[in-house]
Amino acid sequence: MNSDWNKAYERYKKLFAGHRFPLAFVDLDKFDRNIAYVAGTQAHTGKRIRVASKSIRCLDLIQRVFEKGRGAFQGILAFTMEEASFLSDFELDDIIVAYPSVQPSDLAIFVQKIRCGAKISLVVDCLDHLKILSATGQKAGLVLPLCLDIDMSYHPFGLPVHLGVRRSPVHSLIQALALARAAKDLPGVKIGAVMGYEAQIASMNDNYPAKGIKNKLIRVFKQQSVKELTCRRKMIVDKLKAEGLSFTVVNGGGSGSLVSTGRDDCVTEVTAGSAFFAPGLFRYFHEVAFEPAAFFALQVTRIPAPGMVTCQGGGYVGSGAVNANRLPWPVMPQGLQYLSTEGAGEVQTPLKLPKDCHLALGDPVFFQHAKAGELCERFNQLYLVKNDKIIGTTPTYRGQGHAFL
Repeated sequence: MNSDWNKAYERYKKLFAGHRFPLAFVDLDKFDRNIAYVAGTQAHTGKRIRVASKSIRCLDLIQRVFEKGRGAFQGILAFTMEEASFLSDFELDDIIVAYPSVQPSDLAIFVQKIRCGAKISLVVDCLDHLKILSATGQKAGLVLPLCLDIDMSYHPFGLPVHLGVRRSPVHSLIQALALARAAKDLPGVKIGAVMGYEAQIASMNDNYPAKGIKNKLIRVFKQQSVKELTCRRKMIVDKLKAEGLSFTVVNGGGSGSLVSTGRDDCVTEVTAGSAFFAPGLFRYFHEVAFEPAAFFALQVTRIPAPGMVTCQGGGYVGSGAVNANRLPWPVMPQGLQYLSTEGAGEVQTPLKLPKDCHLALGDPVFFQHAKAGELCERFNQLYLVKNDKIIGTTPTYRGQGHAFL
């Protein structure tokens, strides 16, 4: 944080004077620079970048990534089959649904889309997934494309310690081979892609301000984890190919691991999503740096005490482990702080003001959501700002009548 935030506050305050609050907006100048930055991380690797749509949740902005990316971006990493179907209807193709599902409505969409020629794959990570999808494909007279999800978490020194997210149970070579062999023997399905998300690298900040020792320890951990998962992933991919499994996609990484994942020779593509909005939880990385581009604004409606204001609404708490970082980040003016007894509230959010900061009734306070695309679950539209002007609005998924999860 620096004085640039306070300068930005004055610009955005003037820009949105007279508008109805709460509102959300994307600064397209910053958004576009993030697109160029992400593309640049793979300029020398030759890897394409798959767009994690859950971190954007706005059709126009997803399309903008591809338009501005000049060929660096290819394919979508979707979060539900319904979302994949929606995006496919707008000619966004080459979609991997990154989270498995066996509910009948999703399988019906999957079958219908494959029958119509859409290029959609669904992630699997267990034999039951395979059996259910095999029966579905066989009944429909189709071969359903699947993506094998490999767990990329870190188990240091072979200890029963799991450092990473709880996604796929497929961690070892033996487990991956067993599932791949089972798939080969089942009709109606075919594994054509492999993916593995190294969350402990991609989503763990390691460049916190004034926390040098902590940052160094986290980086050492990341280096050891990258070394282990790179070797394990290559071994699994090589053995799967030796088994006769034919696939052209090996997907890895996320916004925070674009550099390290891009160096992995066995990976054919990396994934980016949060990088484009650069929310609160994606701010302090050592290897990558993104510009915060998406914000929401609340109006000041009360001044309950000197040095304090209360905003209307604001309880847009991020998903995940419950801690203070999941609260919206009040970024403009700089230095605002929550009251520990209230936090971000459903109908009101009180804030302590820093020294020499004065806000009046009706003034805006600008926040960032802790997560990226979750911002769009709170708003029907995003204002679009470019060159310090509002150039229009665009609907979010919610604004188009969709709540996919």
